[in-house]
Amino acid sequence: MQYMVIERFHPGKVKIMYQRFTDEGRMLPDGVSFINSWINEDVTVCYQVMEAETPGLLQQWISRWNDIVDFEVIPVISSAQAKEKVFAEK
Repeated sequence: MQYMVIERFHPGKVKIMYQRFTDEGRMLPDGVSFINSWINEDVTVCYQVMEAETPGLLQQWISRWNDIVDFEVIPVISSAQAKEKVFAEK
């Protein structure tokens, strides 16, 4: 399953967040993959697409960062999958 993850960095914690990332990487558990990310120009919010075998694995990853980042997780499907879903409904 893929997820749009919206990360809101805690005020004053951006440098700490980037230092942790530099030192330890993404800290992804097995079964979680990073797809891509974008940061707003104020460097306060990150929008990223992640893939996880289970929601619990994604929560493991979040627990490694939630002391300096607030997370919103939205399950997503591709546009092609959405079209298939719409036309499969009766």
